[in-house]
Amino acid sequence: MYAVRRWWDRNGIRLGLIGLALGSAWLIRQTQGGLIYEVYRGLAQPFVPQTPQVEQSKDPKVLELEQRLVELESQNRQLQELLGYVEKHPSGGTVAPVIGRSADHWWQQVILGRGSKDGIQIGAIVSGDGGIVGRVVQVTPNTSRVLLISDPTSQVGVTISRSRNMGYIRGQAANRVIMEFFDKVPDVRPGDVVSTSSYSQIFPAGLPVGVVESVNLNKSPAPEAVVALSAPISRLEWVIVSPNPKAGAAELSSHTDLDPNHKNQLESASGVASAEDRP
Repeated sequence: MYAVRRWWDRNGIRLGLIGLALGSAWLIRQTQGGLIYEVYRGLAQPFVPQTPQVEQSKDPKVLELEQRLVELESQNRQLQELLGYVEKHPSGGTVAPVIGRSADHWWQQVILGRGSKDGIQIGAIVSGDGGIVGRVVQVTPNTSRVLLISDPTSQVGVTISRSRNMGYIRGQAANRVIMEFFDKVPDVRPGDVVSTSSYSQIFPAGLPVGVVESVNLNKSPAPEAVVALSAPISRLEWVIVSPNPKAGAAELSSHTDLDPNHKNQLESASGVASAEDRP
């Protein structure tokens, strides 16, 4: 008995430490280290800066209402801009929503949610925020179809506002169009403003079209310029439909603005090279 007690006095502490180590190892294995993490977190908590708690997920109905509010605010902002444009526009106009647009004809035409019941007629001018976008070519009591100036088959007579050099633009199925000049050596440079020409048969003169981006005077058969359209045709949602004093001519005209006979007469009288004489 004395020998056992003596052995325990010499090895008891060692055995206790070994048992504690084995028990800790077993506990760590069973808790996957969770106990150590909790102990560490408790010890480190006073030294870690407090971070704001993550906001709880909002109610789905609240999220839906917030999203609707953002959309309504965006539409209201667009309408206010268009209404401001209508107030400044001498001929006034009707604000109309774009209700139809085919992916296959994105740059060719749009359908408006206004028609003959709203006083819209064939040939009416359709404008966006910044400039013209096209003209009405078909009307029903409640809808209107618009031929866009970005349509590759569309041609509109235009002029350079600074130098008064004239030509016509043709659509490129993009927010940029090509202006082809009647003059062999036009006075044009990047940044020049482009507007509808007084020779145009389907649009009144002076309507904003776009701004010259680049010029190619060596282009054959005639000098050309790339014109960035002022109106955002790629993302139209609301437009302004205005009466067109040239609506009668617009109804008789096809996609091309200047008919050859009338254009040749005007060009001869003004000394501008005709289409047949372009280099």
